[in-house]
Amino acid sequence: MTAALIDLGADPFTLFAAWMREAEAHEPIDPNAMALATATPDGRPSVRMILLKGADTRGFVFYTNLESRKAGELLENPQAALLFHWKSLRRQIRIEGPVEPVTDAEADAYFASRSRISRLGAIASDQSRPLPDRAIFEHRLAELEDRYPDETIPRPANWSGFRLVPDAIEFWQDRPHRLHDRAVWRRAGTTWETTRLYP
Repeated sequence: MTAALIDLGADPFTLFAAWMREAEAHEPIDPNAMALATATPDGRPSVRMILLKGADTRGFVFYTNLESRKAGELLENPQAALLFHWKSLRRQIRIEGPVEPVTDAEADAYFASRSRISRLGAIASDQSRPLPDRAIFEHRLAELEDRYPDETIPRPANWSGFRLVPDAIEFWQDRPHRLHDRAVWRRAGTTWETTRLYP
């Protein structure tokens, strides 16, 4: 059965939430996985898969080591793009806009929600930098397990998050014979302008 056309009158955040709920019901692994594209100030791009950790009308949130490559690029050039691709649903969403740091309270709350070993791993990892021997990382992790034997593990200062504040959100869904349905919402002040696009 062919999906209904994208409703151009929909609020983009409400539509995103509805598509995410469907992905959570049908995608077997990490329905919140998304590609994050960043670029250096001189325009050299890079992209990687990360996980969405929050979404509301303020934007789309993810977390990282602030000394990682992606964080460095975002701090120097605070513009990014996200891509969700749900193959089983034959849908994708592209999101573009500036990024801003999350608050310390938001970062603390999310860090505390992670598993103990994930929190220790975040402290032990010099993310994106050369690792001469995996044993070095595993030794650091073992030392941290001894240092923090219970659940009280402080968030390191170099670990936090970013919020992408969208100025464009494009929804795409497959239709037969490559006659796909595409629609884009572009921010216009406090409102959104919506346009259907050719496939």
